[in-house]
Amino acid sequence: MSRYVINEELLQQLENLQSILNNNVGGLFGGNRKSKLRGSSCEFADYRDYVAGDDITKIDWNAFARTENLYQKLYLDERQMHTKIYLDASRSMAYGDTQKAAQALRLGAAFAYLSLNEMDKVSVYVIREKEVTQVIGGMVGRDSFVGSVGCLNDVVFEGDSMISDALRYEDIGRGDGLSVLISDFLTDNDYEDAIQRFSERRRDLLCVQVLSREELNPQSRGKMHFFDSENRELVYRKNINREIARAYKDALRYMTEHLQAFCAARGAAFVQVAEDETLENVFFGKLVDMGVLK
Repeated sequence: MSRYVINEELLQQLENLQSILNNNVGGLFGGNRKSKLRGSSCEFADYRDYVAGDDITKIDWNAFARTENLYQKLYLDERQMHTKIYLDASRSMAYGDTQKAAQALRLGAAFAYLSLNEMDKVSVYVIREKEVTQVIGGMVGRDSFVGSVGCLNDVVFEGDSMISDALRYEDIGRGDGLSVLISDFLTDNDYEDAIQRFSERRRDLLCVQVLSREELNPQSRGKMHFFDSENRELVYRKNINREIARAYKDALRYMTEHLQAFCAARGAAFVQVAEDETLENVFFGKLVDMGVLK
């Protein structure tokens, strides 16, 4: 992977991307920039039973006339959202002659830039082993992006990534914005608990699976020795023929469909991205088709 993924060329691509998005589509997750927490904006969210001491100006008197019960109106809080971007920094993201790690960094930078243009606050983290490390914290505005995003060039991809263990005690926020989880999700370690936790905390979540072309469509044939990229003691020796390749593709399809369904059942979005896909295809094609961008 080139050490300087975040460079002037990428910054120009992001500027062009933002310009086209402004003219054609809305913001992330349909441009919904309101917190899922209850607050004092003018947009109605829900009801709850009235409790002595509550603000009587928020009682729904029409509901009282119909039911003779007092209900308090709840509203969405129009506050600045906090976009949090989590990058899987395990060795499998940079294993072999692939651009997976570079693509993950480009996508992280793109989501950060677009969120800043939605007037959100943005933080970027890496997940490695059982730890979450903040790389960039609390960016606000384009100037802070230009001054901070270069830190992504220093991210080292090594070791394993235990996503659920890492995020178990992390302050992921509650209903206050978008979370983006970028990984290949090719691990025996649990990641479903992390997705579940985002759902329980009412965070908008987008899971981005980044895969190499060889992982999507393996071309290897003949007698091969494969090593686990995160554990060199795990070795696979096999004569790779058409049947083995087909079985691998079936297994990858099953894993991807399971992950997509698991996300959908919890209100999260999922997108698969190849290592060499352009940002334009990801954002104008896939994310618009999914409704993440409208």
